[in-house]
Amino acid sequence: MIFGVLKDIKVGEFRVIATPLEVGTIISDGHTVLVQKDAGVLAGFSNEAYEEQGAEIVETLEEMYERCDFLAKVKEIEEVEYKLLREDQIIYTCIHPAAHEEQVQAILDSKCIAFTAEDSHRFGSVNCEAAGKQGALMGLQAMLTINGGKGKFVSGLAGAPGMKVLILGGGIVGKSSLQVLHSLGAWCTVMDINIGTLREIGQIYNEKVNTQLSTKQNIKQLLPEIDMVINCVKWPKGSKDYLIDRDMLNLMEKGSVIVDISNDTEGAIESFRETTHDNPTYIENGVVHYCVGNIPGAIANSTSVAYAASVLGHLRSILNSGVTKACIKDGFLRRSLTAYKGYLTHEETSAIQNRAWVKPEDILGITQERLDVAPPATVTKSDNFLTL
Repeated sequence: MIFGVLKDIKVGEFRVIATPLEVGTIISDGHTVLVQKDAGVLAGFSNEAYEEQGAEIVETLEEMYERCDFLAKVKEIEEVEYKLLREDQIIYTCIHPAAHEEQVQAILDSKCIAFTAEDSHRFGSVNCEAAGKQGALMGLQAMLTINGGKGKFVSGLAGAPGMKVLILGGGIVGKSSLQVLHSLGAWCTVMDINIGTLREIGQIYNEKVNTQLSTKQNIKQLLPEIDMVINCVKWPKGSKDYLIDRDMLNLMEKGSVIVDISNDTEGAIESFRETTHDNPTYIENGVVHYCVGNIPGAIANSTSVAYAASVLGHLRSILNSGVTKACIKDGFLRRSLTAYKGYLTHEETSAIQNRAWVKPEDILGITQERLDVAPPATVTKSDNFLTL
């Protein structure tokens, strides 16, 4: 199979889906690898490094799509790529399909086979870890007086108390933010709806981190004394409520900071709007908002190395076994199948976009196989099934 490493072209995105080491492994499996020119340069990997592993460097996006059977990159398929998608071609990237209707339509129209990478991680994405850790540091930067924040130092100074931080969500993102902020001396509270998660956090940190059940009432009570909120909650799509609505911003002191790592329109933070690394913050009701959508892109080398290692197994499984067998062996990969030759296979996207869908195991004809089991990627359900 001919595998292609695309250069990510989203504004502010500097990561690459495969480093030269992963490329070398794929080539040793007997496949041909094409790498788009400068795909890894901003992450610290030269064209020559890929060539030394046996890859061919390709000048243009158009040639990559024309020649490759299987293409991969980090972030969404951009509009300029829509017309290049073709039937039976395999795409693996973070599509975030439920939030990108035009992108989904282009995928369906092309009749390609698309996997949305963010749903494929059995142990959680390393990008979540990176977003949590780097997002915490970006929040500290937004707190600086010169950036509009109230100017508190994270651990405090002699005679001046440190920051009080509220972390919403105790998953990988929240725990990663907590690891950084607690180690730097912040006074941290973590809220989650899972008592087991809160108990685990308490045990890890010897009860030196406050934990509370995540409710709007608890958040309201705490906000007046909080300097920074880190939102790590993947909010249910289509929800009409918020964890923090605009009125609640008035409970916070001027110059306080909200870092919305989960980064969802109509997500947990009503005042959210996505920003970029070039213009990362805005102020609403006196509160500084940091809402960059691809925080891990700021540490492109580390995230590329870690992410490439984490997805290599999926890439090799598809390359070496084919889509069908790969989806039998790995339920997490199967649940990430977004579209198959013109059919939508992603439940959340069906529900949010009101599109008929087909279960991956049905369209692949593997319902009678011994399938690896994986939990649903989200709580959003759809019974809008398409009859084959």
